[in-house]
Amino acid sequence: MTPRAEGTAARPGTRSGTEPAPRVRRARRLTPLVLTRHLLRLAVSLAVLVVASFAMIHLIPGDPLRQMLGPTAPKELVDQRRAAMGLDASLPVQFAHYVHQLVTGDLGTSFFSSQPVGDIVAQGLPNTLSLAVLATFVALAVAIPLGMWGAVRTHRGRGPATEAAFTTLTGAAVAIPEYLYGLALLLVFALGLGLLPPAGLTGPASYVLPVTALAIAPAAMIARLARVETLRELDTDYMRLAHAKRLPPLRLYARHLLPNTLTATLTMGGLLLGGLITGSVLVENVFAWPGLGQRTVEAITQKDYPVAQAMILVYGALVLVVNFLVDLALGVLDPKSAVTPGTSGSSAPSAPSAATRQEG
Repeated sequence: MTPRAEGTAARPGTRSGTEPAPRVRRARRLTPLVLTRHLLRLAVSLAVLVVASFAMIHLIPGDPLRQMLGPTAPKELVDQRRAAMGLDASLPVQFAHYVHQLVTGDLGTSFFSSQPVGDIVAQGLPNTLSLAVLATFVALAVAIPLGMWGAVRTHRGRGPATEAAFTTLTGAAVAIPEYLYGLALLLVFALGLGLLPPAGLTGPASYVLPVTALAIAPAAMIARLARVETLRELDTDYMRLAHAKRLPPLRLYARHLLPNTLTATLTMGGLLLGGLITGSVLVENVFAWPGLGQRTVEAITQKDYPVAQAMILVYGALVLVVNFLVDLALGVLDPKSAVTPGTSGSSAPSAPSAATRQEG
């Protein structure tokens, strides 16, 4: 005989009145109209990025030909090389040639090394992406449990000392730039203790210091967000019922609480991935990492137009694509997101669990 047959109805959202069902957020269907709208926004953003990548380099003072040939080079030689590279044409003509090259898949040739820019990007991009992706995973793996722990320890005013320490340390960690973490880690663990390689990519151990330097500040930021989201969920009805049922901590927090705190946290993690891709430029220079960072700094200081423009374009495109994917994921996962046309900002009702539907 079931509890309902005895006249005691199971509480909505519970499994036969014995265990609270995790609150499930109703996913939205990604319609072609929504996808088209986001693709158009991405296309417009990429077009603006192309214009910006061209304009930024030409706004930097100095003559790349003089820097390449030297200040004592004859004017006739400088003018000859300028005409051969097409730099004697007007800016609109140079921009049209630049766009034509992009459309045909030709990123140009380096002024200084005469190496195809596409080869430079292909050599360094995998190392830059691996660094940023690993740092994102490390930040999420550390920050989510840390934020949940901080919320549980400080829920309803408990543990004021823990709350003060948590907010102070994470706030300070966010304020320090990544390259300063890199310098400190390099001095202590590589040059001081000699535990890890100081520079280059020589094996798996080479990832430890640059990934740590990139992950510290994002981990602190995500931990603060995870704590706020967890505190909000701890005061919901399903969590109060779970506490009343005296469920084991692993089931209580990992199965019931964690899934409902991940939407905003993972969204922030996706956005931080784009920031880590661009933020890795200085960290790569600290550790002489064979990515795009070192070549980007060299190209900008030397006014190597094709390389610098390609680097700005690649970094910007990666950030835009990551943000595009995060927007789509947020629209699908979060029922309160107004991504889908015709929806309001109000919260959608929670979908009943499979066990609750079967119980009926």
